[in-house]
Amino acid sequence: MPYRVDISCPPHDALDQLVQLGALDIEPVGDGIAAIIPDGVTPDFVAGVLGAASVTASAAVARDNGSVWLLSPRAVRIGSVLIAPPEVAAPPGALRLTDSNAFGTGHHPTTALCVEALEESLTIAVPDSILDVGTGSGVLALAALMMGVPRAVGLDIDADALNIAAEHARLNNMADRLHLVLGGPDIVDGTWPLVVANVLAAPLIEMAPVLIRRVGTHGRLILSGIPWSLESEVRQTYQRFGMRHIRSETRAGWTVLVAQASW
Repeated sequence: MPYRVDISCPPHDALDQLVQLGALDIEPVGDGIAAIIPDGVTPDFVAGVLGAASVTASAAVARDNGSVWLLSPRAVRIGSVLIAPPEVAAPPGALRLTDSNAFGTGHHPTTALCVEALEESLTIAVPDSILDVGTGSGVLALAALMMGVPRAVGLDIDADALNIAAEHARLNNMADRLHLVLGGPDIVDGTWPLVVANVLAAPLIEMAPVLIRRVGTHGRLILSGIPWSLESEVRQTYQRFGMRHIRSETRAGWTVLVAQASW
């Protein structure tokens, strides 16, 4: 597991050295530097590389449900959407998300890819509603609402995630536009003109027969949480069910897939 190091009296090239060691995050702290170091690099090795600097190791905090390692919460911009924790200064109109256990702070590549795909789809047409499967923190549904979609439905099999998403909806004054439901796509009826599911490749393949029934006539489907090596398997699964592949994009080993209903 990655860990934190606090470095006092760092040498002038400490930043470059930490980058070469594969540091996952670096920021100044007082007169020193803090960094998150991969677990394959020992604290003793870090101290040896940095020479006379004093190096103290401690536990790091995992964010985005353990998938992102940052020293402290911070704002991130994805397209037109600025996502910021409540305690971080940000201009009016920022999407405020607390630093919670629910996935979706905006820092993971899959979240960024989905928000960008949402924004691209909404430049073509703004639907009257969106279905967000595996809503987590509610980030994708809330981002869509900020971009002008009137209503959203968020599904998740984790009740704690739904509580966090509900709090985020209240925090951003959108509680009356986001309807949250415990369960998967089989728990709701009807269709949506735009459906997004940022989960993992295995559940995407498993839920395909049900998920495609939630996509309306000529509706769009955005799928992510897909390792790039499994993109073709996920894509071919949905193509067999009649979805027409629009595009795929990969970033940092993760892929988003955009498809459209052929019916």
